[in-house]
Amino acid sequence: MNFSRQALLGIGMIIGGSVMLYAMVQQIGDSNEPQPASAMVDKPSPEQESPQPLTTDIETEKRILAEKQKERAARVAEQEKRAQQFLTEQEAAEAEALAKARAESQQYMASSAAAAEESDKSDAEKNDATAPIKKTSAAESAESETNTGNQQKAAQAQQEAQRQAAIKEQAAAKKLADSKKEAEAKRQAEVKKQADAAAEKKQAAAEAAKNEPPKSPSDYQVKRGDGLIKLARQYNMPVEVLAQANNLSPSTSLQLGQNITIPSRKQVERLAREAAAAEQAREDKRQKEEALAKKSADAKREAQQKLSEARKEVKETDAKGSFGVQVALANDQAKADELAKKFKSAGYQVKTSPTSRGVRVIVGPERGKVAALALKDKINSDPKVNTTSAWVLYWR
Repeated sequence: MNFSRQALLGIGMIIGGSVMLYAMVQQIGDSNEPQPASAMVDKPSPEQESPQPLTTDIETEKRILAEKQKERAARVAEQEKRAQQFLTEQEAAEAEALAKARAESQQYMASSAAAAEESDKSDAEKNDATAPIKKTSAAESAESETNTGNQQKAAQAQQEAQRQAAIKEQAAAKKLADSKKEAEAKRQAEVKKQADAAAEKKQAAAEAAKNEPPKSPSDYQVKRGDGLIKLARQYNMPVEVLAQANNLSPSTSLQLGQNITIPSRKQVERLAREAAAAEQAREDKRQKEEALAKKSADAKREAQQKLSEARKEVKETDAKGSFGVQVALANDQAKADELAKKFKSAGYQVKTSPTSRGVRVIVGPERGKVAALALKDKINSDPKVNTTSAWVLYWR
């Protein structure tokens, strides 16, 4: 009887826990049902009811948001499907445990009934037997008490085993429920995070659309605190474009009450392309000038090296005669003096010599014709004097 009560109590606890778990899972499923569309749609404000220009970026953001909503709905359906699968497996496990407990209870009751029947039969045979030697009533009583004690111990051990099994099943069911709750909490957090991200993107897109340049050029009167940089940021355009549209320098300060033109989107795009092309042209020109300067410097350095070598060679050979390099033939002395001043500022020794054809401007002299030729090459490659018509003549 004690075993039957405890077995029934354990079965009742299992059934009660299963019902509570099912109710909790059902409640979680109900809380995950989507709300009516009317409750989720905010009432538009008067400002939102007014038609706003739609841009390609807003349409793209809407399409991406719809795709993400579909993906979230698919993930929610998958998680609900898994939760239902977990619930089905839990119900199957509980049913199996209940059947096992019933089978063990019936087996125990059958074994107890067989043991009692066998004991009664043995007592009857002992009463009918005529054996000369009989056990005393004290010995039979002791043996009966021993058998009863053993049966009670076995029953208690079996009940304890069933109780431990029920406790383990309840712990497993609780762990499963906790894991479901945790998964549901994570899913809700992920859904909220995605919704917040989508709302932020939508707000950013709306703000960008609000600050875009106008469709057509518009006039603007400068207010206190306005500047080209501030207005360029306000209308989402480069400050160089806004300055170019008004024939101003990007560093120009605006005057209070001054009227300026806010260019349209197409003008902003065109001016941005022109500015980029101009910047690229300036960069190409700078690179060409640097390459030309480097080339001239290399040529000048090479000519100077040749001149030094030629002068050394002339010194070693002790060449006779002096030579000069004529760099120009001026019409008058004033022009010749001006040219001589330019060559002197470049570091050359210059003299002028009047002739019947004009006034010669001569650099030098150099000992030996080899050195004079090297000096001529240096002058022709020097960007400071910018001449290519120098030629060697005999000095004396």
